[in-house]
Amino acid sequence: MRFESSVTAISWIPSEAIEGMPKLPFELGIGKYDEPPPDKLEEGDLERLRDEDRFREANLLKAWVEVEDGKIVDHGHAGTGLVGSTTFRLPFKVVFRGVAFDVLQPEPEVGVDSVRFVQTVGGRAGFPAPRRVSGKPFFRIQSATAWTTLALTIGADGRSYHEVLGASSFPRHWIYDRDGNLVEKTGTVDFKKWYREAHGDNTPWGDEESEAFVTQAESALERELSRDLMTAGIEMDRSTIEPGDTLVEQGEPGNELYLLLDGVLAVMVDGDEVAEIGPGAIVGERASLEGGKRSATLMARTRCRVALIPPEAIDRQELEDLAATRAD
Repeated sequence: MRFESSVTAISWIPSEAIEGMPKLPFELGIGKYDEPPPDKLEEGDLERLRDEDRFREANLLKAWVEVEDGKIVDHGHAGTGLVGSTTFRLPFKVVFRGVAFDVLQPEPEVGVDSVRFVQTVGGRAGFPAPRRVSGKPFFRIQSATAWTTLALTIGADGRSYHEVLGASSFPRHWIYDRDGNLVEKTGTVDFKKWYREAHGDNTPWGDEESEAFVTQAESALERELSRDLMTAGIEMDRSTIEPGDTLVEQGEPGNELYLLLDGVLAVMVDGDEVAEIGPGAIVGERASLEGGKRSATLMARTRCRVALIPPEAIDRQELEDLAATRAD
């Protein structure tokens, strides 16, 4: 009997994720940020999204094991990698095809009752990006490298699970399970570090991996609300919170709503950590609904960027629906 499974990572550039001078083409409308990928992947979506210039890279790790009498007798990789293009809108449209690096597939780790597969996919933009970098050669013409490294373990009983072993610090990486459902995402992006350091030996094609801070995906309702907020042209004040600092304190008055643009917040109730939330989450709805008193402390696990949501931007019914999803 053959058992198959998969895990997919899509790497894309979220709104406002680029910093410094490289941000200028995006501000002028010459370059563009990526539209968020779909909540669920269907057959053929990766190729369609690539052709529509919707992501930078996609890592599709697929594998199989053959089982006879409860023992694994054969196994194999069936995955691939896709690298997108970059479109600039000058007086005419210019498309730079991405440069795909070799897909790295080390020899699978074969155990008594399972096989663990690993795959790294990545590449770089096809246009020049002259800049000073950390370490030799101290100056680069080519763009920085983006990648994800995934692991997939398939057991003799047909069960499987995935891991995110590493990823570049830019752009954002979304992780989809074997059924194509969005289940996780990297919690932070660091464009400046990536732009300076993700080159040469500082990549899996050299001798270095970069650990990824992965969080559970927010609810579909939160994704819908946050997309509406980011695309409606609503003015939202931004602020940055350093690791260990708090956004709100349990028991304190306050009814402000926040959108977590980047980073990871720990949710603390009576001094105990009960959850972690990542980018795309909307927080503060319970205080707005329940009399303006904070029900939990939100502490920055990483450096976080947050946006203050105007009260009129989300109506009460939407807040009640959001609170209900968390109660579930």
